Amino acid sequence: MAAISADIVVRAPRRRWLRETVRRHPTVVAGSLILLAMVAMAIFAPYLGTVDPIAVAPVKRLRFPSELYWFGTDAYGRDVYSRTLYGARVSLQVGLGVALFATVFGLAIGLVTGFVRLADALLMRVMDGLMSVPPVLLAIALMALTKASLGNVIIAITISEVPRVARLVRGVVLSLREQPFVEAARAAGTPLLRTLWRHILPNTIAPVLVQATYICASAMITEAVLSFIGAGTPPQIPSWGNIMAEGRLYFEIRPYLIIFPGLFLSATVLAVNLVGDGLRDALDPRLARRM
Repeated sequence: MAAISADIVVRAPRRRWLRETVRRHPTVVAGSLILLAMVAMAIFAPYLGTVDPIAVAPVKRLRFPSELYWFGTDAYGRDVYSRTLYGARVSLQVGLGVALFATVFGLAIGLVTGFVRLADALLMRVMDGLMSVPPVLLAIALMALTKASLGNVIIAITISEVPRVARLVRGVVLSLREQPFVEAARAAGTPLLRTLWRHILPNTIAPVLVQATYICASAMITEAVLSFIGAGTPPQIPSWGNIMAEGRLYFEIRPYLIIFPGLFLSATVLAVNLVGDGLRDALDPRLARRM
């Protein structure tokens, strides 16, 4: 009986927290549902698609949406609906991959530069140099030095996003290293790595998580831009940017070639931004006290 009572006591606050989260942040729920739908669409694309997304059928080129081809066909007779489904895989892989790698490397650089003055003087000048170039232009320059592939796109966009995470973490660390609990740890002879791991890192998680969501959304847009101008993923890989790039020549007579992948891209980016805004509000202690 005691175990059952304890379980009920634990579940009750969780249910209240869930209800309060839904009530206070409905946009987070909406964004999460849209994002989950996009992830499910990407995972089950082989079962949801009507035909092979790269199958060429010149006889069926530029057909309007119909019962057989829901989003119509492109200039090569390929099914736009199937290509749009598979395009979700590319955008989500790029967005999540860039967010993960940029967060990890930016977090490491920010922790070191914020706590070690010599590293701050050297590494942050490199970060400032990278930040002086717009992310899209930097990604284009990096892609020009390599061959077009999904992995190189992720690397190029990651390099352009790392400085933003590094500067964010560095600012947090600079404010934390003067706090009494950090000074006490240093006075007690705690090693540097242990101080960073136990006292500094936990206090940087909240802002970094919020920043990661914005990086994910920005990376998906950057990938679409790179693919649109021919500097991203190879043309044979169905991505939303490639689909729109191939359809721009026929936009006046076949606008669906750009409208459908553009809507899916916009919905995905909007969902990620909604989740990021919700995390920012939920993790902000000042806002939590006010509410």
